[in-house]
Amino acid sequence: MTPTLYIFSGLPAVGKTTLARQLAAHLKSVYLRIDTIEQALREVCGIDVQGEGYDLAYRLASTNLKMGLSVIADSCNPIQRTRDEWDRTALNASATSVNIEIICSNEEENRTRVECRQPTITGLKLPSWDEVLHRDYDAWTRERIVIDTSGRTEDQSFGELLSRLSIKDAAPGNLA
Repeated sequence: MTPTLYIFSGLPAVGKTTLARQLAAHLKSVYLRIDTIEQALREVCGIDVQGEGYDLAYRLASTNLKMGLSVIADSCNPIQRTRDEWDRTALNASATSVNIEIICSNEEENRTRVECRQPTITGLKLPSWDEVLHRDYDAWTRERIVIDTSGRTEDQSFGELLSRLSIKDAAPGNLA
């Protein structure tokens, strides 16, 4: 079976990490989170992270895809360059890629999520609402699955994701 690179994208606090983790557990796939990699670079290497987290993640994804393992990539993936690199990573590893954009179409709900959430990575500074609003985020130019988490439970959003990916056991009671 050909491995797949599932590329999660979206602004902070839309639910992408929750859904990416659920999919990784459900598929028993490798899970790579840019925030984890970048925070480790800050702490271990003491560097001001720019694009190094993505560069390391592409390499880790490639190694695992070449081993026949599917990979879940969890990142904002906000610009065309990073989107191109993820797709190139899959292509170079003879894997398929699926772009998944997670959104929260209700601005007030998204703002509340941004302002109330707690970091799940020790030492990670979460962005403010103002930083989320002013983050560079290129318009999409390629096919992708879009999941809107606004007004929905995690199970509802994950069920829709599994259905859109045509993965069996999409009913919320059968998750992971």
